[in-house]
Parts: sequence; structure tokens; C-alpha cells
Amino acid sequence: MSLRTMELIFTVFITILYVLTPGASGATNLFNVMDYGAVGDGKTDDSAAFSKAWKATCNSPSRNPILVIPASKIFLLKPVTFSGPCKSTSIHVLMSGNIVAPDSKSAWKGYHLDMWLAFTNVNGLTIIGSGTINGRGAIWWSECSSYRVPQGGTCKGPTALTFYRCNGLVLKGTKHINSQRNHIAIFNCKDVTFSNLHISAPKTSPNTDGVDIASSSNVRILNSFIGTGDDCIAISSGSSHINITGIACGPGHGISVGSLGAHGGNDTVEEVHVRNCTFNETMTGVRIKTWQGGVGYARKILFEKIKFIRADNPIIIDQYYCPGGHCKNEVGQLESKSLTSICIFMVADNWFLNLLMVDIGH
Repeated sequence: MSLRTMELIFTVFITILYVLTPGASGATNLFNVMDYGAVGDGKTDDSAAFSKAWKATCNSPSRNPILVIPASKIFLLKPVTFSGPCKSTSIHVLMSGNIVAPDSKSAWKGYHLDMWLAFTNVNGLTIIGSGTINGRGAIWWSECSSYRVPQGGTCKGPTALTFYRCNGLVLKGTKHINSQRNHIAIFNCKDVTFSNLHISAPKTSPNTDGVDIASSSNVRILNSFIGTGDDCIAISSGSSHINITGIACGPGHGISVGSLGAHGGNDTVEEVHVRNCTFNETMTGVRIKTWQGGVGYARKILFEKIKFIRADNPIIIDQYYCPGGHCKNEVGQLESKSLTSICIFMVADNWFLNLLMVDIGH
């Protein structure tokens, strides 16, 4: 089923919701950003209009309120946070139009630079559609390199799309391109499903991870294309029960667990299952990376039915992760402080199953 067909079906679905479940006192279900002052010409700042439309959606007494971002429009947004909790636990966003970031860094003056678009404390959120989120990241990349930052640090550009404390989250069919830093971040969320996404940035773009998962559980990333300048998917501390299936990854740095234990941290990751994925011309394929001096574990991790095509380093387990190349040896310090390093436990005797490697670089 194509994305357009899927979106048409969803449009029919929300129309039925609109007719059958108007909510309390006949309140409307649909909240179109155009009705709140959005212009959609790609030049006018539509941030305020989106904020107003979201506030109306979030505060609606309807059981199924729907925020509509219409097709054939380009909406310029400065940093916006869509906050909850909302009255409904079934919030839908129909994203048919496109969203772009400012095309100059001066437009970000006065804003916090960690996030561009963010949803916080919104449970039961579903975002579906064929629209594109374009971070226009090139203006950030020239000043940012993954090898020219402090130890354990990252690029200073904002994350394009952040979900914080959003349980029961669904993201389906959307396109994400040229993020300023990482494209999508999931933090402190439960019961998350992403599917049929298209995430892309040039292979030379620094720190443009596809999806970053941290302190989250029961996360599924399914049937998507991710090709960026860094990790296709990165799984960080506090995450568990992660299911990654049907991902076409490349270019990029593959699917990573970690890095864990930076600055002596106590980090844990467990129950990670990666299946039926293809890595095409990636710098690395699947990897687990931990810093010296950290404590914790990465356990119950399974990579199954993986295909590598011209991947430079298909499998890496690195317990001396040091991207800058000038890290202090902390073995003696670990012993003197009676610390234990991060332990890695794979699943039973079947850590890697049914791997196919084609024209491998190393």
C-alpha cells in the first residue's frame, strides 16, 4: 500500500470520526492550522498559528481531536513545543503538508538550541501522513563535526523532532530530511511504534542520527528507510524491549547500542532485537560501544537475518569507545575504585543469526 493510499484511508477514517464522534456539546474534531492564521507559503513564520491550533486540539473535549496540516502547503516554523497533557488520550495529527526550519541561524536567536519541534507529555499521540519535515541542516553542519567536539559530546545543532514522555506514540508514513542534528529523538516514552518512515541526510552530514532512543521501553521501529551521516538508529541508556525490524539503513553508521558509560556513568540497555534489516554501504553495520570507566550492562541483544552490502565494518563490539582518539586509559582507576566495567551479554548462544555479507570492506 502506497503512502498516498494510506493517507487517503486515514483521511476517510478521520472524516468518519468527525461525523460520528463530535465530542461534548457538538465540539468540532478537526483543527486545521489554516483556520488559526497559518499561511503556508514557506516564507511566513507560522509558529504562532501552529501553537494556537495545537492548544485548541489539546484542550478539546472531543474524544478524538485531529490537528490538520494540509497538503500543498509549506509551513515555516521556528522552535515550537507542543505540550500536554491533553484532555483526550487519543490525539491525531494528519500531516499532509510540509514543514521547514528557518534557513539562517540568525532566526534562532533567543531560542533554546536543543530542540526544533517537540511533543512533551502527550499520551495517545498518532502522527500520520506523507508530509515532510525539513530541518535545513546544512547551515549547522559546517561548524559541527563528530570528531571536533569535547569527549563524549555531540553537535550543538537542535534535534529536529523530539518526543518526551509521550506514551502510546505512533508515527507513520512521514518523511524527515536534513536535520540540524539528529532527526528524531524518543526520550522517556513507553509503547512507541514508528513505521514506514523515510529519513535522509547526506552521508557527510555530522551527527544526523535517524532515530535516537533513550530511557524508553517497548519501542518498535518498523519497515523504514534511514540513510544519514551518523547512526541510523541509536539506543542509549535506560532503554529496554526495543524491536527493530525491516530497516533499510545506508548510508550511515548502522544501528548502535550506546555509547554507554561516558564520564563514568552507570548505563543499562536490555532486550534489543534487530531483525530483517539491510545495511547498504554503511561505515558500520551493527555495533555496541562503551566507554572506559563506565558501569552497567548491555544484555539480551539479538541481531537476526541481517544483510550487509559493501559495509566497511559489519559487526563491532567496542568496549574502548573513544571517537576523538585521545582518551585516558582508565583500567587502573577502575581497579582502585573497585568499579566494574560495562558488561555485554548477548542472547543465549545465538548472538548473530543468518547474516549475509556482500562485498565487505573489512
